[in-house]
Order: sequence, then C-alpha cells, then structure tokens
Amino acid sequence: MPQAKIGVIGGTGLYDIEGMTDIEEVDINTPFGKPSDTIVVGRLEGVGIAFLPRHGKGHRISPTEIPSRANIYALKSLVSRGSDSGYYMDFWS
Repeated sequence: MPQAKIGVIGGTGLYDIEGMTDIEEVDINTPFGKPSDTIVVGRLEGVGIAFLPRHGKGHRISPTEIPSRANIYALKSLVSRGSDSGYYMDFWS
C-alpha cells in the first residue's frame, strides 16, 4: 500500500489537488466502513500526499451522511508515521 507524508481532506468543490504526480487510487475498507471515496495518493513538489474528497467526487454525499470515522481511519492508514510526518490539512467549505 502506498504511503504519504500528508493527508488532506477536501471540502465542497475540492475534488483533486492540481499538480500531483505519480497518482495512484487506493480503495480502502475500514472497521467503520468505506470512506467517502477512493483516496488519491501521489506526490506534490516531491512530498507524498494522500487526498480524500470529503463529499466524494461530484459532491454526492451530504454532510450528515459523511463517514467521518472511516475517512480518518483510511487516511491515517496511508500517512507514514515518521517523526516529521502525519500532518493533516482539512479544507472545509
């Protein structure tokens, strides 16, 4: 399974990160069910990024139906655990 240094949860209207390279889509099952969508893992300016659109691609999941626990569990499983890693950014709209 690919690893990233940063996990990003995208809010409304943010369905990808421009400039990412070496992209791989990862489908993860968690103890809390499936996350909102597949997680896109790639590189941005040399840094490993794991990106998950909070509402799913195309905004198909309403705020009350977002599987938050599954989303966090899935991202955490992809973000490496080195001393300088594990930073999460959350873009809420």
